[in-house]
Amino acid sequence: MALSGLDIYKLLPKTNCRECGFVTCLAFAMQLAKKAVSIDKCPSLSAEAKRILEASSQPPIKLVIIGEADKRLEIGNETVLFRHEEKFHRPCGIGFIIDDNLTDEEIKKKINKINQLEFERVGQSLSVNLLAIKQSGGKEKFVKAVELILNNTKLNIILMPADLDSLKAALEISRLRRPLVCYANAVNAAEIAKIAKEFNVPLAVTAADLDGLSSLTKELNNQGISELVLHTGTKPIAEKIWDLTQIRRLALKKSNRSLGYPAMVITGSSDPYQEVIEAATYIVKYAGIVLLKGSEPWQALSLLTLRQNIYTDPQKPLQIEPKLYPIGNVTDKSPVLVTTNFSLSYFTVLGEVEASKIPAYIISVDTEGMSVLTAWAAEKFTPEKIADSMNKFAVEKAVSHKRLIIPGYVAMMSGEMEDKTGWEIIVGPKEAAGIPSFLKGLA
Repeated sequence: MALSGLDIYKLLPKTNCRECGFVTCLAFAMQLAKKAVSIDKCPSLSAEAKRILEASSQPPIKLVIIGEADKRLEIGNETVLFRHEEKFHRPCGIGFIIDDNLTDEEIKKKINKINQLEFERVGQSLSVNLLAIKQSGGKEKFVKAVELILNNTKLNIILMPADLDSLKAALEISRLRRPLVCYANAVNAAEIAKIAKEFNVPLAVTAADLDGLSSLTKELNNQGISELVLHTGTKPIAEKIWDLTQIRRLALKKSNRSLGYPAMVITGSSDPYQEVIEAATYIVKYAGIVLLKGSEPWQALSLLTLRQNIYTDPQKPLQIEPKLYPIGNVTDKSPVLVTTNFSLSYFTVLGEVEASKIPAYIISVDTEGMSVLTAWAAEKFTPEKIADSMNKFAVEKAVSHKRLIIPGYVAMMSGEMEDKTGWEIIVGPKEAAGIPSFLKGLA
């Protein structure tokens, strides 16, 4: 559990030696509490005090890394129960299960389909993270399926073997990709822990209840396994949500280290629409990994969009760089539109300008990521701000005319805009959907 400044002060030597760079030990303690400095700055700290401070600084939920290099998935290390308290830091992994009972061609086809589940939304690239291979047949079939995955995707891998011999054989060829291994349970914990340790891979732990999970993680910790993912088995959605919430609450609020790990879930519904609803529920509360059986593009896009929204900092909206953007093959006669640098506003306008087939310029004004009406109400989207942006981005040099199109929702500032800029102000449509017909009407 994180210590307060006064708690930390009690552990310091209280000599006020200033060697840490602060006037007093209390000032140093307050900075330690805010994680603004390192405990190594204090030369007189006792070994016991250092141990306590290092333990208290550990995140309540362990960071677990699956995979290697740029594509690796990092989950855990979360610090808050509710998003509005700060933000959720590491987006949960979304993946799909392939059964090894499929033919080689069917497996390849499904892998290729999953590889293509990559989208762009408001300037960000969204993609799935994981591919799980489940054993239904013999060892050779399972290993062959793992080999097909290794050769046909760069996605991170989850191994779901039926026995430990198959697991070892699969890890022999996949260890460099650092897959997540499923599952350690009350029966095989000692044996599977040795394998996970030998191959240095993270391990998923399963038990029917939280007490069982707690006992297993303690046992595995004693055997030197620290990267764990929790799984409470197949249950109705309400019970799974209860498990996920209690795991998160006990780790964050009660400092229960034995449950301080990310959790994974597997959707249970065979109906693709219900499966997406179920997966969405787990993304919101509080899965670190969500695995689906279906792999349709519409399923992936809806879940990736939700994940993007949930893991966006609620205190810092998605923004684009404020500047003058040429859209299409612009000329000095091209119309000029103005909007804010809120990503959703800009990309909505961009899409409609592109749909119009009329090359145009878009001025993105720095409104600290606020939408048009919000920024106008907060006095971030004003005639002065827009005029300053036009000067800064040298709009006059880009076009030979002096006509500026403003959003219809801020029509009330058109007169002041003309006074500030000397340009003719044209009031555009209120909704972005009206931009194509509006631009065609201008032409």
